[in-house]
Amino acid sequence: MKFSKNVLMPLVTAASLLVAAPVAVAETFKMAVGDAAGGTQWELGTTFAKLFQQKTGGKHKVDLFPNGQLGSEEDTINNAAMGTLDFSILAVNNITPFSPTVGLLTMPYLIQSADEAKKLTLGEVGKELTDNTVRDAGVRIVGWAYSGFRVLTNSKRPVKTLEDLKGLVIRVPKNEIMISAYQAWGINPTPMSWSETFTGLQQRVVDGQDNPYITVSAMKFYEVQKYITNIRYIFSLEPLVVSESVFKSQKPEVQKAILEAGQEATEHSFKYLLETEDKIKKDLAARGMQITDPANGEKEWIAKATTAVWPKFYKSIGGKEKLDRAQKVLGR
Repeated sequence: MKFSKNVLMPLVTAASLLVAAPVAVAETFKMAVGDAAGGTQWELGTTFAKLFQQKTGGKHKVDLFPNGQLGSEEDTINNAAMGTLDFSILAVNNITPFSPTVGLLTMPYLIQSADEAKKLTLGEVGKELTDNTVRDAGVRIVGWAYSGFRVLTNSKRPVKTLEDLKGLVIRVPKNEIMISAYQAWGINPTPMSWSETFTGLQQRVVDGQDNPYITVSAMKFYEVQKYITNIRYIFSLEPLVVSESVFKSQKPEVQKAILEAGQEATEHSFKYLLETEDKIKKDLAARGMQITDPANGEKEWIAKATTAVWPKFYKSIGGKEKLDRAQKVLGR
């Protein structure tokens, strides 16, 4: 059978258009969550996933993998940087080894309230740190979980003074600033990955640890810890990061959806903290945990940590001027 040119050309053109026509393909992204379901990380992640799916008209969704199922929090940064993981929510101190200037947010006693945490993360300081993580770590911060102050828990005795702290074996993340804070308080803490912490407390390899009330509850630390001390040396921030290579590979409308969902989930996280923290404190007390405040308004803790730790890390956070700028933003 023969075709004339006039018949053949429209057929070829139509076939070419069919091949070239873009096809909307649904995509499911993976999100690693360091904590167990039920904490602020989970709340941020599930809120983001819902918003992101809505903003993409249901074409894209996010599956969450809590409790370190996809590796340690440090591992997820490496995997995201390589593009083998899409999203991760983790403690900010676990990004610091990859992007040292983010350590500004873990300088002891810099942040003194939830409002101050929000002001730093959502302002020019937070924007600069986000740019730095893209440059240094290959991940982009698109949202923040606000988890509250990291309170000290232990299984042995009430701790009100630095003298009470002596002799306790305290787990800390593998973060030099946090390690230095405890050293300034007179003890050598034990760096331990997050995935090993509950077992370490359960088997009495370590006596205690520090984390926000919400995390203490979500991780069921009340099963292996008895005492809480309301120290306020670090306000726990837990960023939601996306692999920069994954982000850049998305169409502009998907990038926009990621950023908008992250902003809205961040606002939700802040409200969630304010609404739930007091309830969780009461629940932990009802479960038998004894809650005490540091003696003398925590003055000795503050003096030793700021005097010893701040100057030691000026260089890694980008210079003393970065800390001065943050304090100025906070009105100090």
